[in-house]
Amino acid sequence: MAKTIHTITAIMATIMARKRKTIALRSRAPAKRHLAPRAGRPNEEKRSRAKTRNAVIPGRPAGPDPESIATKGEYGFRVRRSAAPRNDANVVASGDDVTAAALHRLMAWLSPSYPVGAFSYSSGIEWAVEAGDIGNADAARRWLGSMLTSGAGFCDAIFFTHAHRAVAAEDDTALRNIAELAAAFAPSKERHLETTAQGRAFVEVTRAAWRCAALDRFVKIWDGAIAYPVALGVAVAGHGIPAETALRVYLHAMTANWISACVRLIPLGQTDGQRILAALEGAIAQTAHRALSSSLDDLGSATFRADLASMKHETQYTRLFRS
Repeated sequence: MAKTIHTITAIMATIMARKRKTIALRSRAPAKRHLAPRAGRPNEEKRSRAKTRNAVIPGRPAGPDPESIATKGEYGFRVRRSAAPRNDANVVASGDDVTAAALHRLMAWLSPSYPVGAFSYSSGIEWAVEAGDIGNADAARRWLGSMLTSGAGFCDAIFFTHAHRAVAAEDDTALRNIAELAAAFAPSKERHLETTAQGRAFVEVTRAAWRCAALDRFVKIWDGAIAYPVALGVAVAGHGIPAETALRVYLHAMTANWISACVRLIPLGQTDGQRILAALEGAIAQTAHRALSSSLDDLGSATFRADLASMKHETQYTRLFRS
């Protein structure tokens, strides 16, 4: 009995020694981790393909695949690929196809921040507010609608259109006649200052930042007062931007500047100002359409009260604006 117990004990000791040796050997070997991939994490095959796709290849620029960006956009949205840009920096549109460069220049030139001083003129609105002609949003909408379709807006749109056509036709004689007529057409001293001061400032700033041959030639053939719509028409034509598109943007900017004066003078809330601008959207389109098909013989204003307001403003006792 004692001999049997001794034999069993020896066997158990041998088994335990072998087990301890096996555990020691496993602890020294590197452990193999078997972790399930996390949700949204690419597997090894996907990571390998991504590395191959983004690798720097001789002859191809580093970074994302240009073809992928051109067809899907930077953020994965599919966009229509545009044609290659033209070499002439001053020609930014062809026919009715207005490029991003054309829109950029129109937004810059007709922005309230463009340094022509548009914010300092009210076109006689200041006197009309003091006289009680404009006292609320509805009165402002009707007053500005008349100025746009039957007054300064329509006349300036015609000057813009014909200046654009004269530049496109390279007709210096016609352009000089238009410039002279536009400067003489202002109904009052302050309105003359308003259009010519902005016109001269526009030419100087635009020649410095967006120079083109048309503006350079214009200042050589005409040394008199420059009306703002003529200066703008020359620049737009010189940069190859269609008159149809630019004219609507110009009339929109003109109307927005008038509304800005109303907001400060009445006073009028910002939201009401935007309601007026939205309500005049059709009048802007109508005025642009009429001006594009009008001759210089169609020039004329029927907004006599607005013209008188610009004359009365000159002797107004308290003024915030120059016109």
